[in-house]
Amino acid sequence: MTDTKMTTERALNIAFALSMITIVYNVIEGIISVFFGMEDKTLALLGFGVDSFVEVISGLGIAHMIWRMKFSKAEFTDKFERQALRITGFAFYLLTAGLVAGAAINFIQNNQPHTTMVGIIISSISILTMFFLMRYKLKYGKLLGSDAIIADANCTRSCFYLSILLLASSGLYEIFQIGYIDTIGSLGIAYFAFNEGREAFEKARTGKFSCCGDGSCKS
Repeated sequence: MTDTKMTTERALNIAFALSMITIVYNVIEGIISVFFGMEDKTLALLGFGVDSFVEVISGLGIAHMIWRMKFSKAEFTDKFERQALRITGFAFYLLTAGLVAGAAINFIQNNQPHTTMVGIIISSISILTMFFLMRYKLKYGKLLGSDAIIADANCTRSCFYLSILLLASSGLYEIFQIGYIDTIGSLGIAYFAFNEGREAFEKARTGKFSCCGDGSCKS
């Protein structure tokens, strides 16, 4: 086995491990966020948690793609990955509709959370985790010359920005105790979810790897 092949295999193994870490982390984050989002009546945290579960579906497609790369160059999505993208897109659109409806109800009824402290904790942990994953996915994507892995890193960057949004809305609510802040935060998450849904359907349609949610599209 040549040094180049060993390096490629090692890089692919690390890229696959990063994708599995992303999946496991999103499952744990989703469970905690949904539970406390419902318990504390914070729509932003609830939406963030549901978003994490949808990201798991997308993550399974990415993990499958990296596994394929162990045996041949993956330049386009296969049937399984396209189906995962369609399910992801549909789920993101449902999340968007749910958050917009929830925000409207909160505005009308002037509902507000009991506390957003858990949102502050979860988003702070997520910012650190997503930054780590984003950095190393980008590193190994460039090492392998893989647009697919680089696109995944860009998608992780979108999750990083989403975590910052949750931290901002949760932190501002704890300071000012104005219920509309949490509702506005949930609408920001709805905006991210809509864009991610649109991009998922676009990737399923074209078969190309891309993620333009942060403005840095690679295809």
